[in-house]
Amino acid sequence: MIIAVAHTKGGVGKTTIALNLAIERARAGRDVWLIDADRQGTAQAAIAQRAADDLSPPLACSQFTTAATLRDQLRLQGPKFDDVVIDVGGRDGEALRAALVLADVVLTPFAPRTFDVWALEDIAALIKEAEAYRAEPIKAFAVINQADSRGGDNEAAAAAVVEPFKLISPGIGRRKSIADAAGGGRSAAEAVRRDPKSVAEIEALVSQVFSM
Repeated sequence: MIIAVAHTKGGVGKTTIALNLAIERARAGRDVWLIDADRQGTAQAAIAQRAADDLSPPLACSQFTTAATLRDQLRLQGPKFDDVVIDVGGRDGEALRAALVLADVVLTPFAPRTFDVWALEDIAALIKEAEAYRAEPIKAFAVINQADSRGGDNEAAAAAVVEPFKLISPGIGRRKSIADAAGGGRSAAEAVRRDPKSVAEIEALVSQVFSM
């Protein structure tokens, strides 16, 4: 399965979500390839730290930021892996558009904030454009990330999700343990200070994404 974690907006936690998806699948015994399609290279840096800390299982990670390279490398190397997770940068660019065409599933994290919800319409429009180049429709899912612990913003954001997205529930809370773990190339389950709520939320997300 090829999963693109994609949004046109930055700061919504795409890299953190992509890392957790890839690592947890590897921990489950899958052969996983994480592709960093963001010029910032944050996912690749995190996996380099994971390797430096000699964490197991190791994770294959490559950085491709042009559409041509992404397409060619997925064609050549993708079949060697059980799962491919693509972390796409927060902008409308060639790598994002290529990832939308190539992916089996698109997962878009967004924060329960007005600008983030509005931006869902941008990525939804790109998904519809990408479907013109595909034989099958894209399976598109959205998940609230950095959710508030109280208040009505989470519910309002969930109600505003537009087609073609289906909302994954529950979302991911604003949890320091998840962010701290990702910075060291670790999933929430591997955090030095393990938070059971964080682990449960990530496990629920992984389970739903890979059962699509």
